[in-house]
Amino acid sequence: MRAWEVARPGPVEGEPLRLVEKPVPVPGPGELLVRVSACGVCRTDLHVTEGDLPVHRPGVTPGHEVVGVVAGAGPGARGFAPGDRVGVAWLRRTDGTCAYCVRGAENLCPASEYTGWDADGGYAEYTTVPADFAHRLPEGVDSVALAPLLCAGIIGYRALRRAALPPGGRLGLYGFGGSAHLCAQLALAEGATVHVLTRDPAARRLALALGA
Repeated sequence: MRAWEVARPGPVEGEPLRLVEKPVPVPGPGELLVRVSACGVCRTDLHVTEGDLPVHRPGVTPGHEVVGVVAGAGPGARGFAPGDRVGVAWLRRTDGTCAYCVRGAENLCPASEYTGWDADGGYAEYTTVPADFAHRLPEGVDSVALAPLLCAGIIGYRALRRAALPPGGRLGLYGFGGSAHLCAQLALAEGATVHVLTRDPAARRLALALGA
């Protein structure tokens, strides 16, 4: 299969990514094999590619906003069937037993692993994901539109829910990147008044166009 890998972390102008042929990955116990339909570009992918994050796996394939379909499964993988549409996000695996996992804060698990950093991600024709960390996705929605929801969407949604915004309340967003603009759309759809604070002229225009 074709895949991009980080040949030598460094500035993107130096072309740190290399297009290579890799074997189709074999899903391990409890894992799904996913045929990739689309994969977004997240700032964290740039951090991995440019070396801002330390190398966890030499020659890793980045990409963690993955939309695809199940193409196979390893021993013990449950809950999905071939052809099911799934998403693969940044958080790949946790131990499930530490104090953070037990209280539902598994993103803080000290044993956590990440897609496109600890394991090959979605800048390839196929990737793998533990079935417990695969997101079931709806049919009838464009894959390119779904991809950013697997990271920016998750972050924005969590932040909005943590804010405990009351019905018809006012929401302030500082900065207007990927997560914020998705959060704003959800808040507006729920009837909130949204205020955006950003210096970037293009971001200001987008915020106003969305109704902020």
